[in-house]
Amino acid sequence: MMRRRISSRYVCFSIMIIVVSLWVIGCSNDDLPAYSKEPVQDTQQTLVIGAYSVAKDALADILPLFQQEWKLKTGQTVKFQESYEASGTQARAIVGGFEADVTLLAMEGDIDKLIKAKLVDTDWKNKPEKGMVTRSIVVLGTREGNPLGIQDFKDLTKPGVKVLYPNPKTSGGAQWDINAIYGAGLKMSEEQGSRDPEVAKQFLEQVHENVESLDKSGRSSMAAFEYGVGDVIVTYENELFARIQKGKKYDIVVPRNTILIENPAAVVSAYADKHGTRELAEAFVQYLWSEEAQRIFAKHGFRSVNDEVYNENRSKYPTPMGLFDIEYLGGWGQVRDTIYAKRGVWYQVLAGL
Repeated sequence: MMRRRISSRYVCFSIMIIVVSLWVIGCSNDDLPAYSKEPVQDTQQTLVIGAYSVAKDALADILPLFQQEWKLKTGQTVKFQESYEASGTQARAIVGGFEADVTLLAMEGDIDKLIKAKLVDTDWKNKPEKGMVTRSIVVLGTREGNPLGIQDFKDLTKPGVKVLYPNPKTSGGAQWDINAIYGAGLKMSEEQGSRDPEVAKQFLEQVHENVESLDKSGRSSMAAFEYGVGDVIVTYENELFARIQKGKKYDIVVPRNTILIENPAAVVSAYADKHGTRELAEAFVQYLWSEEAQRIFAKHGFRSVNDEVYNENRSKYPTPMGLFDIEYLGGWGQVRDTIYAKRGVWYQVLAGL
């Protein structure tokens, strides 16, 4: 029988493998080389976003761009978990345990709820534009050609005019709408001689008598208008711009006296810290003020908070003669106490008091 000749090189190699294997088996973890104990860097993070419904379309364009930028800077892939609700509903959900890392809401008053719940830092406004990422104004939308000849808020009080705006109990957009109508009433009283909250309340009552329905959000109210409900919708300017861009045939009426809308964004620090996403969340909120993000907001009809981007689109943004901001009504604290408190103006309007 023939014997196979085994080379000395093969024998040496086999002995070396056996010796190394025995050494590895006999070593404790502490004896192994240092690099084997280093953790593998996480290459993916999830950012949870809780936003008001009107911001949804703009964010659909913004999120992929931020995702690309973060990947280039850090090598990490960002996944997004998104929730869109009426602003008040979203704020209550976050307070109730929906663990959003970042929130974009319709108004500062809803951010205040998160501060009260110790979820957002009290210095959240120490950011560009005091934390506001978009602006708009309250306007009126009519059917094509404005068949009822609507020119101002006062026309909403005429018999037979069917008006839409959402419910301020659930919708931040609705509170802007109510604030605009109430403020226009105050402006009217000033034109008659003196500022009179009672005149403003009566004016709001007259408009509300013609309201067809109170939907839960600005987006729901807009959907009802698209389905044919109502003659006039009180809404954000950007909502109508966005619909007209998609081929809807509406006219936009800018009231002589109306309110400047400002929409905030903030890191929900309690949840971001819990998830280990604070750095990512801060970077995302900061990105919302970039020219790239602001141009996308402008494309979707918002008035940019970036001067350069705003000036590029200035021609399509009329400035009403009597434009006022929330400070004209005393700020959000006073608005909550006088208009939306349990016995406030809005309660009295609903109750017919």
